[in-house]
Amino acid sequence: MGLFFNIFVAVFASIGSFLFGYDSGIIASVITFDHFKAFVNDPGNYDSLSGAVVSTFTGGCFFGAALAGWTNDRFGRKRSIQLGATIALWGCAMQAGANNLACMLIGRIVAGFAIGILSMTVPLYNTEIAPPKIRGFIVGLAQQMIGIGFIVANWVGYGCKFLGSDTQWRLPLGLQLIPASMLLIGIQFMPYSPRWLLEQGRDEEARQVVNLLHGRPSSNSDAKNQELADQEFNQMQETIKAELNVRSRSLSDLWATPAMVKRTLVAVGVQVFGQFSGINVINYFGPTMYKTLGLSDGQALLVQGIYGAVGPITNFFFITLVLDTVGRKKPLMFGAGSFVVTYSILTAIVASFPPDESTNLAAQRAGIAMIFMTSIFFSVSFGPVSWTLASEVFPTRTRSIGTSVATCANWAFNVLFSQVSNLAMNNISWRYYLIFIILNAIDFVIIAVLFPETKGKTLEEMNEVFGDSEIVIQHSGLDRKGINEKSDADGSDDKHVIEHV
Repeated sequence: MGLFFNIFVAVFASIGSFLFGYDSGIIASVITFDHFKAFVNDPGNYDSLSGAVVSTFTGGCFFGAALAGWTNDRFGRKRSIQLGATIALWGCAMQAGANNLACMLIGRIVAGFAIGILSMTVPLYNTEIAPPKIRGFIVGLAQQMIGIGFIVANWVGYGCKFLGSDTQWRLPLGLQLIPASMLLIGIQFMPYSPRWLLEQGRDEEARQVVNLLHGRPSSNSDAKNQELADQEFNQMQETIKAELNVRSRSLSDLWATPAMVKRTLVAVGVQVFGQFSGINVINYFGPTMYKTLGLSDGQALLVQGIYGAVGPITNFFFITLVLDTVGRKKPLMFGAGSFVVTYSILTAIVASFPPDESTNLAAQRAGIAMIFMTSIFFSVSFGPVSWTLASEVFPTRTRSIGTSVATCANWAFNVLFSQVSNLAMNNISWRYYLIFIILNAIDFVIIAVLFPETKGKTLEEMNEVFGDSEIVIQHSGLDRKGINEKSDADGSDDKHVIEHV
């Protein structure tokens, strides 16, 4: 029961990630619709304006992720998810009902702000409710829901292609209201993060949540499970209470010590490197890329719909069977190396067989295959691992703000690529892909040399992984591995001290 409930909570919270995936997929279709082009009504500047429709959303995401660092500390993970869902309803309604381009762009910014909050909070929430041995799977469910949202969006977009009037683009944008409403109402019935509850001094509530996530004992076989729940809660409680003595909400904490600098660089790096994979270039501008390979508008949308199903299927098997076994570092290295290969082949194909000059069908198919392979490799590397690693490396006292900064870095580069990619593909064609070859080659080296392995560790054991501190807790005269606990000379207890070594 405990595992089932844990997975259910993570999946439901990840409806916020579904919204992210749906928007990424649906806007790729919407900007190709004839009725949307007529709505924009500026054929000469359509490439830059369609880029603005995409990038204003991602710009809003940046600021939403920045605010979420504060809201998660102040109001908790669950309330931050509700806030994101509420703002998403506002932004999606503005898009679907827009009567001019300015209203559309404002709606995109507002919706992006909401997704920024959700994209930072959902992995953080899932990280803090997950047992250490399956944390990769639990947090990876956020990426799974992004993929499912992308699948739904691509097929909705393909179906709406055949509609007449402005319903062609208003309907798919308006459908976002459904998952946003479900999330707003349903998350109220999900538990708070036990670690946030401990920070607020609500220890008994936190214990109840941990017991609920582990499952309530009903037989002798469950006694061991209860013991593990008690051990996890005690370690969580002792570490967090100790950290509260030195807690601050200063951004400078993220580079206060060499080890914190390493934590921050790893979290920011893995998010930025995920953007260097070029996956969102394909997600936003896939139909445009397929047209550069010689496909018609209808064929491009159909292929994009099929493409959208490949990643989530691969991601599901990876997070279920592989991620918590092989860890984080090896998949990241595999992904970066694979992207170098796929983009090298794609570059060679487009350079050797220009779509406006060649009708080589074999080359077209090979180019499409490389795009599909990029999705597969992303789904077994940066897709699930980036969200997992970025949210698990920080200590409790800086986890919200650290995850916020890492997510902001993700969205900053997302804005950059979403704004320039359409123009770059139209103006420099295959040369644009050279950037991704170089970036991923650099990523591979950095990950191999600097990134640690964090699989199987509790969030409180990350101090050991990064070698930055030893927690010294004075509590009840106990002595445990990795923690020196001793009573005061006068026999008093319940005093917690943290020392950085």
